[in-house]
Amino acid sequence: MTDFHRIKRLPPYVFEQVNRIKAAARANGADIIDLGMGNPDLDAPRHVIEKLVETAGKPRTDRYSASKGIAGLRRAQANYYQRRFGVSLNPDTQVVATLGSKEGFANMAQAITAPGDVVLVPNPSYPIHAFGFLMAGGVIRSVPAEPTPAFFPAAERAMQHSIPKPVALVVCYPSNPTAYVASLDFYRDLVAFAKKHELILLSDLAYAEVYFDDANPPPSVLQVPGAIDVAVEFTSLSKTFSMAGWRMGFAVGNERLLAALTRVKSYLDYGAFTPIQVAATAALNGPEECIHEMRATYRRRRDAMVDAFQKTGWDIPVPSASMFAWVPIPERFRGLGSLEFSKLLVEKADVAVAPGIGFGEHGDDYVRIALVENEQRIRQAARNIRRFFDNADRTLHNVVPMQKVG
Repeated sequence: MTDFHRIKRLPPYVFEQVNRIKAAARANGADIIDLGMGNPDLDAPRHVIEKLVETAGKPRTDRYSASKGIAGLRRAQANYYQRRFGVSLNPDTQVVATLGSKEGFANMAQAITAPGDVVLVPNPSYPIHAFGFLMAGGVIRSVPAEPTPAFFPAAERAMQHSIPKPVALVVCYPSNPTAYVASLDFYRDLVAFAKKHELILLSDLAYAEVYFDDANPPPSVLQVPGAIDVAVEFTSLSKTFSMAGWRMGFAVGNERLLAALTRVKSYLDYGAFTPIQVAATAALNGPEECIHEMRATYRRRRDAMVDAFQKTGWDIPVPSASMFAWVPIPERFRGLGSLEFSKLLVEKADVAVAPGIGFGEHGDDYVRIALVENEQRIRQAARNIRRFFDNADRTLHNVVPMQKVG
């Protein structure tokens, strides 16, 4: 049987290789401390779960729902943007509920991409940012991930050397995997760049509420005057309310782009289960103490990780936002590349991390560490890693970290 065209366009899913080793180790009785997948371990807020239970089983809630989201949910998201960012949105035309931000991104790619279209995507970056366009027939050109003034000369070069001219630019701040945070000044320059080059701007703001500098909450690109002319932004309840498995997110912004997304979605889904949408409305309209508690939990874990890993001799850059640390591989292991190093950590330290190569070739000197275990487990992970590091010269005598594998 021949390979399928769209599947052939996708590179191997490197996380699967680490997952296989992790599963095998667990099957053999190992207690793997999993800091690899960004899967929140916190509970969804009690009032949100109660609203789900209350709504399930009510008359007509088992029927098909609304693909673009029930009206109350879209109003709640518009109110959230007004409260949090001072951005006014029309809930009927400028807000679409999605099955998590990942689905929204993938279907937006389907809506706007013609075969061969070039899209500018940060490298490293969350996989769907590139793969959504690859599956839609597009071509990816890499731009820097860090939101500094140096981004723009590099993006200009990417524009000049791309044939055909790129149609869209993707950004994600706070970033997965790098934890970079963009300033409003950066977004102003970004919107001007998009308008100058007639680019669609797609912003992934899934980590909007996971930040640790209370004086500087991450901004929305839509705060820039005129951004709505070119931009759509994606948010999610997955991290804000620890509702990852509920699959509830949003696309907001430019009406024409959201109309295209709505059209694609109307052929593909009937929206999330109505009780989930009602519960999501309660989350957005409800008390915010649960968000403050989530932030405090991740801050404590971040601080525990930075402190404990420092004692192993592995310095962790301190993330100011997101639930991740983007960590350079220790010098003596860097030659292995991130995939082989990640496999070693599972096998020798019972710790799983995400190899940086999974987020793009520019990530291969890094691993992503997720704050998805409690402080005690994070400190245990550090002790395991320290033991591995201390014994590495003896146990790895047959591994020569001179060149990257693969």
